[in-house]
Amino acid sequence: MIGFSLFFVFLPQKLTKYMKYFEVEFTISPLSADAADLLAAVAGEAGFETFEETATGIKGYVQQSLFDEEALRSCIQDFPFEGTSIIYNVREAENRDWNEQWEAEGFEPIQVMGDDGKVMVIHDGRHLPEVNSEISIEIDAHLAFGTGTHETTRMICAELISLSHPLTSSPSRVLDCGTGTGILSIAALKLGATEAIGYDIDEWSVDNARHNAVINRVDDRFTSLLGDASVIDTINGQFDLVLANINRNILLADMPRFVSKMHQGSLLILSGFYTADCPLLVQKGQSLGLSLVSQNQDQDWACLVLKY
Repeated sequence: MIGFSLFFVFLPQKLTKYMKYFEVEFTISPLSADAADLLAAVAGEAGFETFEETATGIKGYVQQSLFDEEALRSCIQDFPFEGTSIIYNVREAENRDWNEQWEAEGFEPIQVMGDDGKVMVIHDGRHLPEVNSEISIEIDAHLAFGTGTHETTRMICAELISLSHPLTSSPSRVLDCGTGTGILSIAALKLGATEAIGYDIDEWSVDNARHNAVINRVDDRFTSLLGDASVIDTINGQFDLVLANINRNILLADMPRFVSKMHQGSLLILSGFYTADCPLLVQKGQSLGLSLVSQNQDQDWACLVLKY
């Protein structure tokens, strides 16, 4: 088996029994890392969220409601690798708790450091940090993504630490798009934000975010809503900071709604995508009146900070 660069490591944490998925197995002949990477990239245009490598190609997962098979067939038909054959088989993904083993084992404490040297420790309440830190966040993750173990979450948390002075200097509202466990909202609130509102398409994530807000004693300043980006239209007022750790295609589609809730000087922090996706996201942001403040990366993952 060869190694592919386009393997999404957070697969087990994103597929839940409350979201129905198709599992699509792609057989690539002749098999190469370049062909697999490109196939995963174009499959993303047909709604696929996550991929893993197999002995004969890749396996992709897509929400049943978002699967565009016509678009997928078109991408395969126009595949630019001459002489490459791609066949695929669609079946329903197993309807089980993908997180069961991970939840039972928990995770070791994770340290995140900001530019100013301030340290945030994220832990599961069972594996406790050995030393005290300025910011301690306990996450009890049930069927939700966001513990700090993934590069994208850590990068946004590091950005939040660096923003701790602006967060405390005046009343600040935070919008957390695709909140997952609520970790980003909780981090922002512990760093001085006045209020955070998060939303997620997964009911379990919405409940888990509320639960984690209670554990961290910030529930009086946190609201967790069920829905996709359209829920933004129901929220009153504007936000000083918008956070989104979601895949590239959803970010491109939802960015106009993010900007609709920003005012002059608001910041938008994005992650959940690869460094190769940055030019496309920056271009989209610029078309909406945003300017690039900074770009960071961890492995192949990227984080963008944009200002309105």
